[in-house]
Amino acid sequence: MKTVVAGVGLAVMMTALSTAAQAADKVTLQLKWVTQAQFAGYYVAKDKGFYKDAGLDVTIKPGGPDIAPEQVIAGGGADVIVDWMAAALAARERGLPLTNIAQPFKHGGLELTCLKSTGISSPKDFPGHTLGVWFYGNEYPFYAWMAKLKIPTEGGKDGVTVLKQGFNVDPLLQHQAACISVMTYNEYGQVLDAGIKPDELVTFNYLKEGVGMLEDGLYVLEPKLKDAKFKDEMVRFVKASMEGWKWAEAHPDEAAKIVIDNDASGAQTLAHQEYMMKEVAKLTAGSNGALDPADYKETVQTLLSAVSKDNPAITKEPSAGAWTHEITDLALK
Repeated sequence: MKTVVAGVGLAVMMTALSTAAQAADKVTLQLKWVTQAQFAGYYVAKDKGFYKDAGLDVTIKPGGPDIAPEQVIAGGGADVIVDWMAAALAARERGLPLTNIAQPFKHGGLELTCLKSTGISSPKDFPGHTLGVWFYGNEYPFYAWMAKLKIPTEGGKDGVTVLKQGFNVDPLLQHQAACISVMTYNEYGQVLDAGIKPDELVTFNYLKEGVGMLEDGLYVLEPKLKDAKFKDEMVRFVKASMEGWKWAEAHPDEAAKIVIDNDASGAQTLAHQEYMMKEVAKLTAGSNGALDPADYKETVQTLLSAVSKDNPAITKEPSAGAWTHEITDLALK
């Protein structure tokens, strides 16, 4: 009789464990780029069990040069995406109702780095040169900056020639461009790794040049926030994600190792990810995940100041609902 009771008890326990496992809510996150420390907080949250503790089963999908997060979420391939605000607002104006629910990156890492040997020492020296620019939504800050400087982008001695830059530093190394787009946490380090010394470069940070645009934020489709279950999932997701980000800030080398462990491509090196994580930590520092309305306003004003055929990000003030504190207010309780 005792054996039967023990068997029944074991069966009940196994059923309970199975039910608990099944109860984890599935969430799919689409990243803006490939697996790297730019997204360390999410990988840490998954690796350290922060998502699991929040009752979530999170799938993290890497991005790449042919993957647009906006298209993925529009097609139902993700519940939440990492995106830059300029691209998200552009998509919203074109009919995709993206809403910013959290802003892990408080600061921006986008820069333009130039070889001093080209004679460039300040932005006034840009005319007559070729500048490397990333596209696929990353061109908006550049065109806004050129509009602010009143520098044409059609070439000629009074303007700049725009080179559609791949996601590498080759145009600078091969002298195809005087300046190229870099992120503080990635390509700038690649330039140095190629043997170019810092004193051979002059680097301009977009934020310091008055072209403030928010970078990595979390976005969902606005109508889905009307679903109480989805909203609850996003509250738990944001809370666990920010726990992951703060852990990564405090343990950068360990976070870099977690990123490497999750890189199925094997393309990353631990040394570069350690460098990247330390730089990324400077961008997430000071953020608890809640979007600063002043930063949002600055992004919108920068975009609207540069409306042109080259910079078709947004042409009017974004509609209400472009961002919300609804999720972070609950997540930060």
